[in-house]
Amino acid sequence: MHSWIFIAALMAASVQAADEKTALERGDYGPLDKAPTTPLYDYPVQVSEHVYSAIGATQPPTYENAGHNNNLSFVIGSEAVLVVNGGSNNALARALHDEIKSRTNLPVKYVISENGQGHAVYGNHYWKSQGATLIGHVDAQHEMDEKGFSGLARMREYAKEFAQDTEFVNFDVTFDDQHALDLGGLAVIAKIYGSAHSPGDVSVLIPDDQVVLAGDMAFHVRMPPIFDNTDTALWIESFDLFAEEVSDWTIVPGHGGPTDLATVTAGTKDYLVFLRDQVQQILNDGGSLDEAYQIDQTAYKHWHTYDELAARNAGRVFERMEFE
Repeated sequence: MHSWIFIAALMAASVQAADEKTALERGDYGPLDKAPTTPLYDYPVQVSEHVYSAIGATQPPTYENAGHNNNLSFVIGSEAVLVVNGGSNNALARALHDEIKSRTNLPVKYVISENGQGHAVYGNHYWKSQGATLIGHVDAQHEMDEKGFSGLARMREYAKEFAQDTEFVNFDVTFDDQHALDLGGLAVIAKIYGSAHSPGDVSVLIPDDQVVLAGDMAFHVRMPPIFDNTDTALWIESFDLFAEEVSDWTIVPGHGGPTDLATVTAGTKDYLVFLRDQVQQILNDGGSLDEAYQIDQTAYKHWHTYDELAARNAGRVFERMEFE
C-alpha cells in the first residue's frame, strides 16, 4: 500500500513539475536548436533563384538559439552578395558567412538591417570587418543611438561566448524612403512603407524573383510583439500599402518561414485589427486596463510566444488607444 502511495505522489509531483515549465521549456515553440553544428538556429533554405534565408527560432532569444530568433537572409547577384540582417552577434554573422561561402565566392558588399533591433544589427560589427557597407533606415539609426548599448549588454548576458568580440557599430548609409542596390544585373530595393512594429522597419524587395524579405512588417507562426512605441493603427495602414505591392509575391516575414500574403495577413494585420476592436469596445464601455489584460486571445494560443506576449500586447494597445 505504501509503495502505491509513494508512486502516486511521484506522479503528482511529475505533473506539477511539468505544469511549472514554461512554454519554451515544454517545446511548445519548437526545438531549442535545429542546427547543432553551427551557432545558427537552422540552416539556410533556398527561397528563389537568388534568395536564401536562415529561418530563426520563433522564440525569445536564448543561449540555445544564440539570439537567432529572426530571419537572416542573403541575396546572390552576379557580382556581389547582399545580407539582410546582421544577426545578434558576431558568431551568428560568421556562421551565416560560412553558409554563403559554401554557395558562392562573391564578396558580401552590403548588409541591410530590417530595423534597429539587436538581432538585426549587432552582428554588423563582423560584417563591417569584412568590408561590407552597412545600410539602414534613419529611424532605425535613431533607435540604435537610444538603445544600442543597453541592448548589447542584454545580448551578452544570454549569448555568453557567442557574443565574444561583438561591438556596437553604426550604419554607414541611412535613407528616408528607399534605397536601391545593383548586385550585378540584379536589382534590390530596401523600402519603408510607414510605421510598423518598430522604428525604421524596412522591407527588401527582389523584383526579378518576386520575393520580398518583409522584415517586421509581417509575422507568421509567432505572435507579433507590440512595443510601447508601436502604433498599431499606423502599422495596419503600412501593411495595406505593403500588401498592395507584393500581393502575389513569395514573402519571407521577419519571423516564420517563407509563405504568402494571405498567411502573413492572418498573422499580422488581422491580429492587430482584432486587438484594436476588442480594446475599442472596452473603451466605449468605460472599461479599464485590467479588462484589456483579460481580453480572450485563445484563438491565437497556438502561436509561439503567446504566453509571453498576449496580455502585454493588449495592455499596450489599450494604453495608446486611450489617447487616439
